[in-house]
Amino acid sequence: MPVEHHDLIHELPEYKDKIHALKTSDAHFRRLFDEYHELTKSIENMQNEVTPVATSEEETAKRQRLQLKDELLGLLAAA
Repeated sequence: MPVEHHDLIHELPEYKDKIHALKTSDAHFRRLFDEYHELTKSIENMQNEVTPVATSEEETAKRQRLQLKDELLGLLAAA
């Protein structure tokens, strides 16, 4: 079964231009964006069983990604 991609551009396509602008102008946004991106890659590796982990660890990572996404969305909406 293919793994669904959750990169920020696919998750929030309506904010594509703002994402690019904030990545280049806001260090805090860039740090959160990079953290979201790395966590997404890690979760995809877990789902593809490249990195075997317990289900609870994968679910914890998914919750962290959701919290980051919410924070990023807040910054995008305020921009």
